[in-house]
Amino acid sequence: MEYTTLGDTGMEVSRICLGCMSFGTPEWREWVLDEEAGLELVDRAIELGINFFDTANMYSNGESERVLGKALEGRRDEAVVASKVYFQMDDEDPNSGGLSRKAIEQELDNSLSRLGMDSLDLLQIHRYDYDTPIETTMRALDDAVRRGKTRYVGASSMWAHQFAEAQYTADSLGLDRFATMQNHYNLLYREEEREMLPLCEKQGVGVMPWSPLARGYLTRPHEEFEATTRGRTDEHAKGHPYFEGGGREVNERVEELADEKGVKMAQLALSWVLHKDWVDAPIVGTSSIEHLEDAVEGLDIKLSDSDIDYLEEPYQPVRVSGHD
Repeated sequence: MEYTTLGDTGMEVSRICLGCMSFGTPEWREWVLDEEAGLELVDRAIELGINFFDTANMYSNGESERVLGKALEGRRDEAVVASKVYFQMDDEDPNSGGLSRKAIEQELDNSLSRLGMDSLDLLQIHRYDYDTPIETTMRALDDAVRRGKTRYVGASSMWAHQFAEAQYTADSLGLDRFATMQNHYNLLYREEEREMLPLCEKQGVGVMPWSPLARGYLTRPHEEFEATTRGRTDEHAKGHPYFEGGGREVNERVEELADEKGVKMAQLALSWVLHKDWVDAPIVGTSSIEHLEDAVEGLDIKLSDSDIDYLEEPYQPVRVSGHD
């Protein structure tokens, strides 16, 4: 396993972050693993040297956090644990979502209870809240740091101007600023290269992109993806612009180059993300130990400049995706 410093936090994290959306309960999503399989996945991840885990309160309605907490019992100090808050958790309670002080404080407490932990290493806002002033949100997050309930705070997909405003607000008020950005980034979605990624690089913000494998579309040929359970049922994947512009040709080139190098498509696509200097640790979500092991092996794949150019050449600008 390779390790890197997460932005300017000083925390050492594995180059691969295990995304925990894929376990909790299949009652939430058909492709989600149950508790036993989730525990096995975390155990194997730790054996492979992964120490960075990303979950969210809304994954399986809290079950993902509970399973992760159970998996890390007795080895909490060796792990870097990140969770998120924003999406509404209770249909009967409008204050269980958003980024008001009440929502942040009560949902953070609920997350810690499910995880069985006293504090997070990283608390992230899952999206931008248009209904709450950014000053209110930043003050609540700063208080969470000062009370020892999280060590750092981070942001997720939003417009670059919103992120810049949040950082300016924190700086001007003497508050903890966002230390990380979890944004949407892969071979089929590179709009973040225009503003957000250069901004993060300039400010020393750790980057941990979600969906580095385009929700599975870059792991197999186009026709095979459509035949998978996730390809048939994941409405979120269908809502992203992966199949627009040059998406299918990029998929074909990943397949071609992977065959030439004798590696799997998923490994090649992940290697491309890892070759980007502004990326610290892509979040890899998987539902099998085999795929997790493949991802770790992908760290050893070397891409030449010509390989990268070949993979990137078909890309065409696409609609912004992931901010809402």
